[in-house]
Amino acid sequence: MTARAWVDVAVHSALALVGIVGLATSFDDLGWLLAGVGGLVVGTASALVARALRLGALPTVALAVVAYALLGSALAVPGQALFAVLPTGESLTSLAFGAVWGWNDILTLSAPVDLPDYVTVVPYVSAWLVGLVGTTLAARWVPARPRTSWRAALLLVGPIALYLASVLLGTREPFAPGVRGVLFAVVALVWLGWRRGRADRVATDATGGMLRRRLGATAILVGAAALIGALSGSLLAAPPDRFVLRERIEPPYEPLDFASPLAGFREYSKLLEDETLFTVEGLESGQRLRLATMDAYDGHVWSVAGAQLSTTGSGTFALVGPELPSPPLATSAGDQRIEVTIAAAYSDVWIPSVGYAESLTLPGVSRADLQGLRYNAATGSAVLTSGLTEGDVVRSTAEVQLTDIDDADLEEVPVARVELAPVTTVPDIVAAKAVEFAGDASSPIERLRAIELTLQSTGYFSRGTASDTVPSVAGHGADRMSDLFTRDAMVGDEEQYASAFALMARSLGYPARVVMGFAPELRDGETSVEVTGHDVTAWVEVAFEGVGWIPFSPTPDQTDVPQDENPKPKTEPQPQVRQPPRSSSEQDDLVTAVEIDDGDSDDDGFRLPGWVLPALLGVLIPSALVFGPILVVGGTKAARARRRREADEPHEAVRGAWDELVDRYSELGLAVPVNATRRRTALVLAGQVAVPGLEPAASRADAAVFGDTPVPDTVVVTAWDDTEELVRVARETVSPRARLLSRYRLSAARAWLAAAAARVDAARPHRGRIG
Repeated sequence: MTARAWVDVAVHSALALVGIVGLATSFDDLGWLLAGVGGLVVGTASALVARALRLGALPTVALAVVAYALLGSALAVPGQALFAVLPTGESLTSLAFGAVWGWNDILTLSAPVDLPDYVTVVPYVSAWLVGLVGTTLAARWVPARPRTSWRAALLLVGPIALYLASVLLGTREPFAPGVRGVLFAVVALVWLGWRRGRADRVATDATGGMLRRRLGATAILVGAAALIGALSGSLLAAPPDRFVLRERIEPPYEPLDFASPLAGFREYSKLLEDETLFTVEGLESGQRLRLATMDAYDGHVWSVAGAQLSTTGSGTFALVGPELPSPPLATSAGDQRIEVTIAAAYSDVWIPSVGYAESLTLPGVSRADLQGLRYNAATGSAVLTSGLTEGDVVRSTAEVQLTDIDDADLEEVPVARVELAPVTTVPDIVAAKAVEFAGDASSPIERLRAIELTLQSTGYFSRGTASDTVPSVAGHGADRMSDLFTRDAMVGDEEQYASAFALMARSLGYPARVVMGFAPELRDGETSVEVTGHDVTAWVEVAFEGVGWIPFSPTPDQTDVPQDENPKPKTEPQPQVRQPPRSSSEQDDLVTAVEIDDGDSDDDGFRLPGWVLPALLGVLIPSALVFGPILVVGGTKAARARRRREADEPHEAVRGAWDELVDRYSELGLAVPVNATRRRTALVLAGQVAVPGLEPAASRADAAVFGDTPVPDTVVVTAWDDTEELVRVARETVSPRARLLSRYRLSAARAWLAAAAARVDAARPHRGRIG
């Protein structure tokens, strides 16, 4: 490489580095810097090594991909590498996955980005690609026309792309925009001026003065540009309407496929009534813990709604970074910090919380499991897809919704326009009771309070335990809602009353959702409380414009259900008569039939370990890139030789043997003369490799083609045997590199490219020289 080529590579790398450092505001540690600089070094070094070995395009790409995989584990995802250096199946999977999907996550995660690990692959792969392509052009393509300015200017495309990527993937507070912009422009202008000066320079005294004046003018221009850029950049670097790509893209939400939390209400209230679920520190008296928020109803259960139902629904959770997004509708009553320690009886995915989390940390959870942390800013609900286990600690700082608001202040406030998931299969009795309970109230808050008060005052509380005076069936499906209003007395617990109130509010057109959580009782002076299954509860939230989600608790307190006042008729003794057997189909009409799947759900079949597939992909993908072209080219060569050997005429088969010999020599890198006789071609080839027997093979082919006697089959067999032997000897004579490249070459392709280059060169106008 010439000195000019080395300067081009150095300038290209420096400009790329200026673009990479702009990602500083998008990450929370320096792992991105190691990945970006490492990727630039790997890509640049791969291009230089490929040039030193004189590799073609495909071997260069193969070499770069292998270097990308081998070194990327230590540079981009050291936490997944063995001893933080050696590749593993997990690290190779992250390198492949991050190169494709990391761009999506880096734009949808809240900056600064921390999770998942493969996000740091984005600066690594982008810098690797820019370094590989730019250095290849600077070392091979640009020196072919050193005086062509536009070729050198194309080297700026990669660094400019990195610079723009750092701007688009950044935040509203860019990293040193004025300094980086001026530095990039100064280096690029000086470099382009230097290359232009070298191209036009003539070693004479007269032009030496012109060169000095040109350099002086360039220096003045660059200095003025740097001064103006620094002053204007400090004023305009971060305008209020700065374009940030992450703010223009709606994050792709993930509908979580989990069972309805409210359907398991009785499991907490009956089976885990006295079991400690978790311990909470920092909770205030009268405050409730939120577990899950549900806004979708299908006639069977309230559930979290996925993105297929609502893009802002209760089940649309997003992957987040260390800083959580703000709620779209809330009035803050201050911040509160709590700490939850999980006990053995709790093993769900839902994370107990208060309000809307501003920060959420799980210090005891592994980094791999933390990649399953999801958060819904609209509901304040968070989940850990791997599930919480005994001993896990959750620390959170949350913005608490203001609830101490007088109803008089909400009389003129309309309900908010919030997109919620639909409710379907709602019994008619529910909508009718909503109108009846609302009465003559006019404003939304008055109608909701009227419904709430009616449910509290006319209903009765029962969880269906043995100590309750009246049974209460679990569930909140459409049949259970109908029974709640059609029987002589309303009997149920928080599950039924919260469901009924939310359905009644939705029937009136109000945005309501059901919240399931816990309401532990704190004694005076307590700062820590143990939450048991007995503390489970449910309530309803309705959104008011500009205020937030106001809670409603329609569950009554009274438990003594009045007995029927109509006296029952006295029974008179009857003669003993043998009665028919009772039908086994009789059942309480409150009990809903449940279909039980008796099928065997245990899968005893063989399952591959989880690491096998990533390991296979990590090996097969590089192998396909390296050996795939060899198989394709090898198959093409085999078909070509078979077609020539099986020619219809014997003399054609002999000529085919010579043509195959010439093609195989061309693929070994030897120069084959164009439009030359066979004997002339044999002499030229013999001058490049010391292989005896080329001239007899050429003479035999001429005799078979131009002779007037039939060619026997023995001559055909001899011709092809000699061809194989001559090719074998030639392969042993050339270098190992030529033997390797021959597996990727096709003589027909080389001939076509050479002819195309000759036509282009012939069509180019040639300038005469002045002697």
